[in-house]
Amino acid sequence: MDLDANELLASLFVGLVGSALLIYAKSQSRLPHAIVGGLLIVYPYFVPSVIGVGGIAVVLLGGLWGATRYLGW
Repeated sequence: MDLDANELLASLFVGLVGSALLIYAKSQSRLPHAIVGGLLIVYPYFVPSVIGVGGIAVVLLGGLWGATRYLGW
């Protein structure tokens, strides 16, 4: 297994954001935030590139923002 420091830091940062989002979701009882937080914690284990990890994080967080902004979730 080839482990790159950049991949490790990107995964750590995305997991940290997911953990914070999950804690927020639990305190506010927000299901969409909990789902996205859980996904942000888990998916970096399966994506091998920094660009992929960052891209998926942007898509998930953008989707959450759009859902809360325009759909009122």
